[in-house]
Amino acid sequence: MTTVTNAKDGFRFTQPDDDTILRAALRSGYGMAYECSAGGCGACAFDPVAGDFETLWADAPGLSPRDRRKGRMLGCQTRAHGDVEIRCSSAAEYVPPIRPQRQRLRLLETRDLTHDMREFRFAGEGPAEFLPGQYMLLDLPGVQGSRAYSFSNVANDMGEWHFIIRRVPGGAATQVLFDELRDGDVIGADGPYGTAYLQSGSPRDIVCVAGGSGFAPMLSVLRGASAQGMLDTRKACFLFGARNVRDICGIDELAALPGFAGAGQFLPVVSEVVGGESWDGPTGFVHTHLAASLPRPLADYEFYFAGPPPMSQAIQELLMIEHKVPFGQIHFDRFF
Repeated sequence: MTTVTNAKDGFRFTQPDDDTILRAALRSGYGMAYECSAGGCGACAFDPVAGDFETLWADAPGLSPRDRRKGRMLGCQTRAHGDVEIRCSSAAEYVPPIRPQRQRLRLLETRDLTHDMREFRFAGEGPAEFLPGQYMLLDLPGVQGSRAYSFSNVANDMGEWHFIIRRVPGGAATQVLFDELRDGDVIGADGPYGTAYLQSGSPRDIVCVAGGSGFAPMLSVLRGASAQGMLDTRKACFLFGARNVRDICGIDELAALPGFAGAGQFLPVVSEVVGGESWDGPTGFVHTHLAASLPRPLADYEFYFAGPPPMSQAIQELLMIEHKVPFGQIHFDRFF
């Protein structure tokens, strides 16, 4: 075991030899800043102060050229050897409400939603404990490094963990998931992670915006809101950005959601209508339809969104800069 000390506040936690600094911090209940946990966002970057550090992914895109010149490292891609001292950002909002744990998941079944999106249902080793909107890191055979995938279901005593995943052309992880993994196969998993989870104490109406496989965490948020009775007193609006008409999904899942039929609105937006497709709904970028889809000022709502980085950035700027929505009402995790 290694002891890691944050020079900024003096907090100490232990890191097992086979863990990373970030995961060890969160398992200890320490709120080290993070978002994607997979090397892409840079939120967990820290300054090494003293000790021996091993970098697991030297080319991780989460570090900018300036970060590299300053010698910064990523907590999710760094392992300490022997006691070390670091300087990192931390806050109460990053303290995990459910501490992440490692476990094994067995594939139960799969179901196609579109031509390139599939639902994967796994069984774990005990109850599935997570908050709607969170994600898990999956370790797939033959794939270097963990991959982050969001839950599409809600916590349950049956120990089922559901994911909706889009096939990435040329992607090593989705090739294994879509083409090689079979019912009964077992993989490694670690979680839950993520800070963009359902705020059950908020009295505001709910707005979810998703692009592509960002549909999964937004479905989990709405399923959680339904299960907790939130849709009895709040309305919900779900805007889904699809590339083409054939990419639209979620109609059946939302129709089966208790409370959504009366309190919810589902608005698919197609970015481009290709030849042979019939579509009379909204087109363009999904965020450009946000303000017109809601009857009140945007600052009156609680927002959740997930999707490609350009979409997330555009939504964040729209909400915070153009419509002055308080940051505490905006919930998203960055993935790259």
